[in-house]
Amino acid sequence: MMSGRLLALLQTHAVRRSLQHICSARLSSLRGQNENITTAFCQPGSCFNKSDDHRQRAWPPFLAGHSRGRRFFSLTPAGIVNAAPESVQPYLRLMRLDKPIGTWLLYLPCTWSIGLAADPGCLPDLRMLALFGVGALLMRGAGCTINDMWDKDFDKKVSRTATRPIASGEITSFQALVFLGGQLSLALGVLLCLNYYSIALGAASLSLVVTYPLMKRITYWPQFVLGLTFNWGALLGWSAVKGSCDWSVCLPLYVSGVMWTLIYDTIYAHQDKDDDLKVGVKSTALRFQENTKLWLSGFTGAMLSGLVLAGANADQTLPYYCAVCAVAIQLAHQIYTVDINRPEDCWEKFASNRNLGLLLFLGIVTGNLWKKRNDHQYETQLNSISN
Repeated sequence: MMSGRLLALLQTHAVRRSLQHICSARLSSLRGQNENITTAFCQPGSCFNKSDDHRQRAWPPFLAGHSRGRRFFSLTPAGIVNAAPESVQPYLRLMRLDKPIGTWLLYLPCTWSIGLAADPGCLPDLRMLALFGVGALLMRGAGCTINDMWDKDFDKKVSRTATRPIASGEITSFQALVFLGGQLSLALGVLLCLNYYSIALGAASLSLVVTYPLMKRITYWPQFVLGLTFNWGALLGWSAVKGSCDWSVCLPLYVSGVMWTLIYDTIYAHQDKDDDLKVGVKSTALRFQENTKLWLSGFTGAMLSGLVLAGANADQTLPYYCAVCAVAIQLAHQIYTVDINRPEDCWEKFASNRNLGLLLFLGIVTGNLWKKRNDHQYETQLNSISN
């Protein structure tokens, strides 16, 4: 009897309208919550925009390349890695394929050098840009593999690095060594596409690649050694195009790149300074401490001086110097506004250097196109080649 009366009550028009109103309100609430979550992940400074290991795990499934056990393709670096077979993913993360900023910072000095070496009025050699892009990806991956092999015991003690494949046990040291051999073999294949001078010059950088991870145990200046390593392409790019280095251009460009690395990697190191103190490793962030901005200002002055000298010796034109001025403004903004005690801000300033490097490359290309080719000199070169 009671159930029959309840059924009759639920069938009345007023109750049906009340239920519809309640359901509609609840659905709207849930939809708003989902939109807020999506917006939060897409905001600058959110987990979606960070590359640290513990932040990567916070990506929502539809952005990370998988959804409740179903993987689908995503064009984000992390999405590409997550869409790969599970057995391959640890190796892709070992070479930091999901964090491409390091590859960019290795590749950009190569592009500067290749751009400066181009003939007046011409675009850079696209084949060389492609070769060096592949080489940067492989060598950055090899460098990360070597770093993680050296630092596996340190990485286990730091929350940001504890999930790295070797530290977490996903990949053994022997497997990492075999993988390293494969990366270096492929990188050698790229190097062998260059001239003999460049092959010898490129091979000379391997000692820096192997020893850099040890420097944080020895000196407070590991960022300087990283700069020597990461900017080798400033020498190699020119020699790959021209057959040898013009030291009046290559050397100041190389020094500028080293100063640039000291700037961005010191900012990056401030993210980890507390953990570095705990595990006993060194960095320029610990060396400079509260004087960091003063040191970075000095590095900026040296970098800009080197860029002006390299441009003058390469007969660069107005667009190049406009780009150098824009680089100076961007660096001044980085240094003035960075909060060295806030890791999120240090990461944002560090990552912005990719755009800085691209801006300088654009200035080099535009400045080179601005030049007028000396047709008589060009004909003389062609005649000498043909003879």
